[in-house]
Amino acid sequence: MGIFNNLFSSKDRSSEEKKDQLEWIPLTSADQLVEIEQNSAKRPQIIFKHSTTCGISSMVLRSFKNSYTLEDNQADLYFLDLHRYREVSNEVANRFKVYHQSPQVLIIKNGTAVANESHGGITSLDLSRYI
Repeated sequence: MGIFNNLFSSKDRSSEEKKDQLEWIPLTSADQLVEIEQNSAKRPQIIFKHSTTCGISSMVLRSFKNSYTLEDNQADLYFLDLHRYREVSNEVANRFKVYHQSPQVLIIKNGTAVANESHGGITSLDLSRYI
């Protein structure tokens, strides 16, 4: 039945594709944190810190993508590769006064981290509360 379900499914494929293709902004420089602080006065800035060598981080990232329901204009979504940009990750922790964890999501509003979660807590984070 699997092949028939795929052929005749009433699922909205465009919404499935949208979840897999989030509009990530690569976070590669500590200079971007100034921009994140400034833009957080207009709308929430979300930072996803990901360890590319951790299976748990990959699983949480996949769950995050599948559960992400915000529209493109409701928040800016940043992706931070912890291994390539460790110094940026350290600056995120210092600037926003959060303990470094991986994986981790931070929500920045008005220049402040108003929420942060790691591991399984990421998937239970209700992002719409911060819009």
